Amino acid sequence: MKTYKIAAIPGDGIGSEVISAGVEVLHATAAREGSFAFQVDHFDWGGEYYKQHGVMMPENGRDLIRHHDAILFGSAGHPEIPDHITLWGLRLNICQPFDQYANVRPTRILPGITSPLRKVQGPELDWVIIRENSEGEYAGVGGRVHRGQALEVATDVAMFTRGGVERIIRFAFKLARSRPRKHLTVVTKSNAQRHAMVMWDDVATEVAAEFPDVTWDKMLVDAMTVRMVMKPESLDTIVATNLHADILSDLAAAVAGSLGIAPTANLNPERTFPSMFEPIHGSAFDITGKGIANPVGTFWSSVMMLEHLGEKPAADRLMNAIERVTGDTRFHTPDLGGTARTADVTAGVIEAIQAANA
Repeated sequence: MKTYKIAAIPGDGIGSEVISAGVEVLHATAAREGSFAFQVDHFDWGGEYYKQHGVMMPENGRDLIRHHDAILFGSAGHPEIPDHITLWGLRLNICQPFDQYANVRPTRILPGITSPLRKVQGPELDWVIIRENSEGEYAGVGGRVHRGQALEVATDVAMFTRGGVERIIRFAFKLARSRPRKHLTVVTKSNAQRHAMVMWDDVATEVAAEFPDVTWDKMLVDAMTVRMVMKPESLDTIVATNLHADILSDLAAAVAGSLGIAPTANLNPERTFPSMFEPIHGSAFDITGKGIANPVGTFWSSVMMLEHLGEKPAADRLMNAIERVTGDTRFHTPDLGGTARTADVTAGVIEAIQAANA
């Protein structure tokens, strides 16, 4: 029997709660399929690790997970540690060296969930946002000098390479081609950022010639927020920079009903390194330990992980189970207006997996 090695990194806040639920659901999915299994190795990296060791993960951390088939990640963020330390010390410390340059975030309205957008019932909002995940505004180039003085200077330099832009736009066109509408929207801010963003526009035009079967358009990021709210049915596949797509995908999750349901795949498409799968909701310390975190974002991320591993029937079974559970308001957690607990949703999904839900 095929056994997949998974590195589970709960991280901070509700990460431990949703990753625990995710691992439980993955084991249930594997047992239901009967053709593969999971070996899950847990790593206690994050804010509490930092408080003990002064780093978010050990120096040899990536070596410990380099040969796993995939990584299941919870969240990074601790109320006692500056956010830039938690993000750069853990999540980005994995994503960037492992060249997980394609961040894929599907968004649609799941059964039983109501969008805050009036007149949107479900089919009108079915998007995939692709975020460049290796450079751009998160390249880490910059610095501070003369700290605390009146002439203090701080810089953050957004670094874009033609190679980085070409590969993410080509990835986006390929993904758009695989979807029924075959349409891509390229998002930039090339009216104000006249160098790198104009290069994005130029590269998009060049790459588009390779995909005559895919229609495409481009939007400025500020206008894109309006289009997402006012004309969601006009969008399908979307590609944007590291920062722009990060912001737009949070908006997308909100208009789809809740940040708690939104998944992410950090992909290394060439499979030189393991890819990492995570919910986008963050550490949510305001509800940590209350048992009410919505695990659906982790479950949906697990669907994406199963697809990446080549277990499409299992991925479909788990997605069907998720949709059966979200369609039942008894399993709606407080972020969806309900009273269900994390354990209730987990049990409901496992019951649906074990049933003939395919």
